[in-house]
Amino acid sequence: MAGGPAAVSFLTNIAKAAAGLGIAASLTSASLYTVDGGERAVIFDRFRGVLPETVGEGTHFLVPWLQKPFIFDIRTRPHNFSSNSGTKDLQMVNLTLRLLSRPDVQHLPTIFTSLGLEYDDKVLPSIGNEVLKAVVAQFNADQLLTERPHVSALVRDALIRRAREFNIILDDVAITHLSYGIEFSLAVEKKQVAQQEAERSKFLVAKAEQERRAAIVRAEGESESARLISEATAMAGTGLIELRRIEAAKEIAAELARSPNVAYIPSGENGKMLLGLNAAGFGR
Repeated sequence: MAGGPAAVSFLTNIAKAAAGLGIAASLTSASLYTVDGGERAVIFDRFRGVLPETVGEGTHFLVPWLQKPFIFDIRTRPHNFSSNSGTKDLQMVNLTLRLLSRPDVQHLPTIFTSLGLEYDDKVLPSIGNEVLKAVVAQFNADQLLTERPHVSALVRDALIRRAREFNIILDDVAITHLSYGIEFSLAVEKKQVAQQEAERSKFLVAKAEQERRAAIVRAEGESESARLISEATAMAGTGLIELRRIEAAKEIAAELARSPNVAYIPSGENGKMLLGLNAAGFGR
């Protein structure tokens, strides 16, 4: 019977030790936090508020219940947003902007105090639209295409300057898409059609002028030829005309001789030799 109280006491001591170990493990787990690669932590203290120091990568200690870590991703992240802006000549254009942003690590406590963890979603769309509208309003619609590098440079410089006011660093700013309104697109299409019609009209006018000049030259040549023929006929008689007639007859005869579908029948008495028949044979 003496072993009963001893066993109960032993088990009680084991339970107390296990409870103590559990509490110690819980306190140890609550006192540790880990900051992964590409991240930084900001500590909020219930008595002092947000601490001014930024905690780097690794495992760190804190006071349970009194302190709480907030983890920031400091790697570069992409952001895309669109803006419908008006140009200097009152045309509406739709632009898509791509940003690569990251927070300024030295000012993470300030960012957390003023903007919170979702700082980029709160700041970048608003300043992006503001800068795009301000820059696009300085140019006409057609200048946005012809001077696109200059427009992109103005947008980049203005956005980088505005983002620095919120302790945000922009690694890259680019205009990825640019489109015009339906009215402007139709106006551009009509202008192109009108230019093509104007060029076609110029071509037709130039063609008609060339044909007119060719007709004048041809008429002058025929007139000069007729004059020369008249003078030659007056001086030498009709021999030249007979010579031209003979040459034309020779050319016609040569063309007929080369054709396989033309047969030549001599005229006069020689025509009776056709197929070895004569007129007397038909009377019998």
